[in-house]
Amino acid sequence: MSEMIEQRRKRAREIKAYGTVRKAVEAGSLEQFQDISLSEAVVLGFINQGVKTFIGIFGHGMTDVGEVLRIYEEEKAVKTVNVRNEVEASHAASMLKWKYGETAAVFTSIGPGALQAAAGSLVPLANGLGIYYLMGDETSHSEGPNMQQIPRREQELFLRFLSTLGPAYSLHTPEAVFTALKRGDAAVNGKAKHSPFYMLLPMNIQPKVMENCNLLEFPEKSVESKVISTDEKLFNSAVEAICDASRITVKVGGGAAHVPAEVFDEFLELTDAVYVHGPQVPGLYPYSRERNMSVGGSKGSICGNYAMNECDLAIVIGARGVCQWDSSGTAYRKAKRMVNINCEYEDLAQYNNSVRIQGDAEEVLLKLIGMLKNVKDKTSDPAWLKECTNKKMEWEAYKQLRYDHPVLLDEKRGRAILTEPAAIKKAVDFADRNDCIKIFDAGDVQANGFQIVTDERPGQTISDTGSSYMGFAVSSMLAFALEGEKDYPMAFTGDGSFMMNPQILIDAVEHGLRGMIVLFDNRRMGAITSLQHSQYEVEYKTDDTVAVDYVQMAEAVEGVKGFYGGETLEELEQALEKAYEYGGLSLVHIPVHYGKEELSGLGSFGDWNVGNWCERVQKLKHTIGF
Repeated sequence: MSEMIEQRRKRAREIKAYGTVRKAVEAGSLEQFQDISLSEAVVLGFINQGVKTFIGIFGHGMTDVGEVLRIYEEEKAVKTVNVRNEVEASHAASMLKWKYGETAAVFTSIGPGALQAAAGSLVPLANGLGIYYLMGDETSHSEGPNMQQIPRREQELFLRFLSTLGPAYSLHTPEAVFTALKRGDAAVNGKAKHSPFYMLLPMNIQPKVMENCNLLEFPEKSVESKVISTDEKLFNSAVEAICDASRITVKVGGGAAHVPAEVFDEFLELTDAVYVHGPQVPGLYPYSRERNMSVGGSKGSICGNYAMNECDLAIVIGARGVCQWDSSGTAYRKAKRMVNINCEYEDLAQYNNSVRIQGDAEEVLLKLIGMLKNVKDKTSDPAWLKECTNKKMEWEAYKQLRYDHPVLLDEKRGRAILTEPAAIKKAVDFADRNDCIKIFDAGDVQANGFQIVTDERPGQTISDTGSSYMGFAVSSMLAFALEGEKDYPMAFTGDGSFMMNPQILIDAVEHGLRGMIVLFDNRRMGAITSLQHSQYEVEYKTDDTVAVDYVQMAEAVEGVKGFYGGETLEELEQALEKAYEYGGLSLVHIPVHYGKEELSGLGSFGDWNVGNWCERVQKLKHTIGF
C-alpha cells in the first residue's frame, strides 16, 4: 500500500509540474506504462483536461476516489472543496464556468446525493455550461441491493436516468475510462454548446487496478471549435430578408454572449434594426445605446416588447426560444419572416418560416456585415427607430414613477416599508458603483431584477433564467472564494429562494468567502402570488405566516454578519455600506412590500402559455404561425 501511495504522489507531482501527462512522459519524468487504479485514472484524466477543482460531499460510494484526491491535494495538484449540499456544489461549479471559464468536477456518493447534484445540473444544462459530475454507483456484481441505490432490481437505473438529462457513462470496466474521458471532453469542452457530463463509478470498480496502463492514452482538453455554415444560399437569403424588411428587431440570447458590442453596433446600423436582449445577457450591448430596447418577453419591458410585437423581421441570435423569452411564441405578432442564427440545429428549428444559419454568432454576424456593406437598396422605415426610442422613454418614466414612490403601507406587517423595485434599484446602483457582480435568484426578485438592470458591459449580472433555480444565487457565491476573490459578489435573493439553500452561511466561513446576500423578504412566493392574482384574482398557498429574523439567523453562524436593511432608502444605503465593509459574508435583510397596488411592482408586458391564459395564448401562437 505504501508503494502505491508513493507512486500516486509521484504522478501527482509530475502532472502538476508539467501540466499534462504527455508532457511528463515525453520529458522522461513518468514511465509510459504503469499500474493505476480506476479512481486515480479518473482524477488523473480530469487534471489532464485542466480540471483541478473538485466540489462535493464524500460518502460510502466515493471513498476510494476520496483517498486519491487526498494524496493529490497534499501534492497541490488539485483542490478539493467539501460543502454541505450537492445542489450547492453544482451551483458553485456552474458559477466557476459561467464567470471564470474554469471547468470543475462535482463529486457525490451514490443515491440521494447523486440525485441532488443531478437536480442542480439543470443550471448548466439550461445555460450551456461544461461541468463534470462524478457519482458513486451500485456495485457491478449485483450481490444484493446496495444501500442508497434506486430500490428496484434492474441494472443501471442511475445511468438510465442521467442519460435522459445529458451525456452519461458508467465505468463498469476500468479500461473504459479513456472512452469516458473522450466523450466527457466532447461534451464539456468541445461542442459549440457545452453540456454537463455524468460519470458513474460502481463502488467495487473504483479500486480495481489497470496493469501496464498506457498513460499516453489519456485524452487532453479539446479546443472549442467555431462552427459556421458554408451554404452561401442561406446567407444570400438572410441578406434578401433584411433588405426587404423595414422594421427589424434583433433578439439576442445566451448563445451570443461572447459577441463584442462593436459587432452589434455595426450590424444594427447596417440593418437599421433595434436590439432586444434576453434576461441572461444584460450588458452584452450597452443599455445606454440608442438602439438598445432592453429586455423582452413575458417579464420584459414596454420598449422591448413593442420592438418584438411591431417588427416585420425578427433576427434571433443564440436562443432556444424559452417560453417566457418569446412570450410562448406570440412575441413576433407582425413579423413576416425570421432569420435564426444558432450553433445548435435543434434550436434553429424552433421557428417556422425562417432562414436558419447554423454557426457561431460572431462569425455569422461578421459575414453578414461584410455582405451588407455591398448592398445598395435597403428598405428602411425612418419612423421605426423613433417609435422604439419613444417607447424606451416611456419605459424609463414607468420605472422612475415606482422609484419615486419607494415606500408603501404593507398590510401584513402593518407599517410602511420599501417596495421591491425601489429596494432592488438601490442595491443594483450600489453594486454598480462598487463594481460588484450581481447574481439574481429565481422568483419575483429575479423578474424585477432583469427589468431594472441597465448594465453597460457583460458579466456584471448573472441570472439563471434557463432553469429558474431557486437558491442558485446564494450557493453560487462560493465560486468567488474558490477563484481567489477576484470579484465581490452580491446575491439578490428572496426569502423563499434563500431558504432553499441556506447552507452557504456555513460554507462561506469554511472557505473564506467575502460577499453579500441581499435578502428581499415579502414573506411569500411573490412571483406566483402575483400570477395567481392576475389569472384567478385570489392567492392560494403561496403566502406564509411565519416571521423570520434573518439577521439573527445569519449571526448564528460565527463569522457571518447580519444587517437590518431598514424601511427607507436612506437606511438601506447605510446597511449596504456596512455590509460591504465587512471582511466576510454579510447578509442584509430587507422587508419589502407586497400588494396589488400598481406602484408595488414592475408588472408584465407579454403573454405566457400558463394557467387559464393557455387557450388564448396557444390560439394566438398558431395564428401567427412561427
